[in-house]
Amino acid sequence: TGFDLVSPFKMKLKNPDDTVAILHHSDYGPKFGQGPDLCVHGSRVTIRTGVSYERSPAKLKESLQYTIKEMEVFSIKGTAPPLLGPRKETKQPSYSPAIKKFTKWVNHALNKKWESLYAFEAEVTQLEESFKDEEHFIESLATGNTKDVVKLNVSGTLMSTRRATLMIAKDSVLAQQYDDSKWTVQGSFPPVKAWTPAEVSNWAKDIEGIPEDIASLFLENEINGSELLALNVDGLKMLGVKRVGTICLLSDEIRLLKNAANEEKVTQIEHSPYCFGKILNHLRSKQLHSVSLAKEPTPPSIRKSQKKSFEKVVDYYFPGDSSKFILG
Repeated sequence: TGFDLVSPFKMKLKNPDDTVAILHHSDYGPKFGQGPDLCVHGSRVTIRTGVSYERSPAKLKESLQYTIKEMEVFSIKGTAPPLLGPRKETKQPSYSPAIKKFTKWVNHALNKKWESLYAFEAEVTQLEESFKDEEHFIESLATGNTKDVVKLNVSGTLMSTRRATLMIAKDSVLAQQYDDSKWTVQGSFPPVKAWTPAEVSNWAKDIEGIPEDIASLFLENEINGSELLALNVDGLKMLGVKRVGTICLLSDEIRLLKNAANEEKVTQIEHSPYCFGKILNHLRSKQLHSVSLAKEPTPPSIRKSQKKSFEKVVDYYFPGDSSKFILG
């Protein structure tokens, strides 16, 4: 959670033969990369990606030290995830010598060359299939519709996730809060940039002190939402607005619209960031498991001092038998 991390991500090693891709030492570590891109020293971690590993897509505050409060360890298997299905095996085509019109040794050399080319072609085909499988896996793991990203302010701690993650437990309060009907209500009106000329005209009519004939100018000139946000004093004059007071009123309202359009909508949650973060991480693991990208997660491990608070938060969002989804 934090850092606007919506989903897990991978930082690819730039050079597969990098001798310092990972370093271990009895006094510190591990270290990753020449930067090092990521260094763990005791309970502290320093991040500076982009040296040995590709830069992270997340909004990490780099070159700063962070304190490790908790650490989760995941097992990594070398086999392909079930989502990818069985790895396709490309059979090498059997090549039958076809060149016979030269001397025996020349024919043998040419046929060997053709056989090598056939084998190389089969290898390239297999690599292409592997690349497609890996590309599909990464897209399934790390991409999605950004319109369904939910930003949460949990008692001052910012967290981000996808709506599908919050809805993974069908009988939970979270699933009901973010289902299709309520999610539509939450974005109760379309973004200003998506307004039609009629909606722009209605907006102008609702402004106190704006004559109705001025509001109709927006409709007559087919001014849409994007164009409304771009209007300045000169633009309003060209539109046909003449009175100084009216121009000032419209300019002020357009400024407010711009400010509102730039503000991100964040859902406020008044619960312990630690407890809600544990629930959110568990839901993420459950979501990954539902698409065969992870094993069935075990119930969250909770600090002894936070157990009662955690159970209260679980009871709030997962009443009755639905609490088993989190507690097991």
